[in-house]
Amino acid sequence: MTEHMPDDLDPTGHDLRELTDELRAGHRVVRNVRGEWVLLGHAEVVQAAVDPARFSSGVSAHLQVPNGLDGALHTEAREVLDRYLTPEALAPFEPAFRRIARDLVASLRSGAEVEAVGDLGAVFAVRAQSAWLGWPASLEQRLLDWVVANHAATRSGERPRMAAVAEDFDAIIREVLEPRRERPTDDVTSVLMADGWQGRPFSDEELVSILRNWTGGDLGSIALCVGVIAWHLALDRELTARLRSGVSDAELDAVIDEILRVDDPFTSNRRRTTCPVKVAGVEIPEGEVVKLHWTSANRDETRFGPVFDPAAHAAHNLVYGIGPHVCPG
Repeated sequence: MTEHMPDDLDPTGHDLRELTDELRAGHRVVRNVRGEWVLLGHAEVVQAAVDPARFSSGVSAHLQVPNGLDGALHTEAREVLDRYLTPEALAPFEPAFRRIARDLVASLRSGAEVEAVGDLGAVFAVRAQSAWLGWPASLEQRLLDWVVANHAATRSGERPRMAAVAEDFDAIIREVLEPRRERPTDDVTSVLMADGWQGRPFSDEELVSILRNWTGGDLGSIALCVGVIAWHLALDRELTARLRSGVSDAELDAVIDEILRVDDPFTSNRRRTTCPVKVAGVEIPEGEVVKLHWTSANRDETRFGPVFDPAAHAAHNLVYGIGPHVCPG
C-alpha cells in the first residue's frame, strides 16, 4: 500500500463523496497536495480521534479554544463551555428556534425553487445563533454574506483567502463584544464575557476564539446540515411520508443522524502527530499534519452496509465526532 499510495491528491473541484469512495477502495491513507496525511477509513479515523496523546489537536498557528487544546487544558475548557450547550441551558431558547423555523418555512413561496443551503439553512443558522447569543438582527445580512464568502474560500483551498475571511468574522465578533463591556446584558454573550477559567476571566483573544468556534464554525455547518436533510427528504418521498405520519423524537433524531452520515457535511478535522505512528500499515513521521476525513469514514463500506439503517448504524456514526473532542452541541 505504501509504495502505490497517492501522495499528490488535489480535492479541489471534486465531489468529496465520490472521490473518497473511489480512493477508499484501494487505500485507507493518502497524502494530498499540501502534504497532509488523509485518513479515509472508519477504523483509521477513530484510531486518531481517540488518541490525543499521539494525534494532537494543536495544529493551527492561531488560538483555538477549545478545539486546538489537548489534555487537562482541553478538559478544563470543555467543563466551562459545555455548560452553555446542555439540554437545560438550551431549553429556554427552543421556542425561539421553533418559531424561527416555522416563520422561515412559511415565508417560502409555494411552487418556487428553493436553494436549500442559501435560502433555508443559512438563514435559519444565522437567526437561531443570533437568538441564542443575543446578537442584533441588524447583523443578519453581514453574517449571511460571510457564510457565502467562507464557503467559497474553503472550497478554493487558498490560505490567504481563508485567512481574510476569518479576520472579517473576528471583526464582527469584536463589534459585538465592545458595547457589552460597559453595558452588559443578560444574554449568552455577556454571560460568557463574565465567565472564565484557570481562576481568571477569559481574555479578549479567548473570547473571540470561543465565539468564532460557536458561530463561525457552526453557521456554515448548520446551513449545510439543513441543506443535506432537505435534499434527502425531497428525494425520498417514502421516508418523508413516514416522518410526517408521526414518529418519536428519538426516531426522528436517528433518521436525521443517518441522513447526515450518508452525506456528512462535517468534512474533516486536523491533528498533528507527536511521535512516529503507524496507521493502516502506513508509517507517518512525528510532526506531520493528519486529516481525519469524517465524510469518508462515515461512508466506509467495511463498517456500514449499503442500506439506509438508522438503528443499525447509530453506534458507529461519526457525524458528531468521537473521543475528547466530540461535538458537545
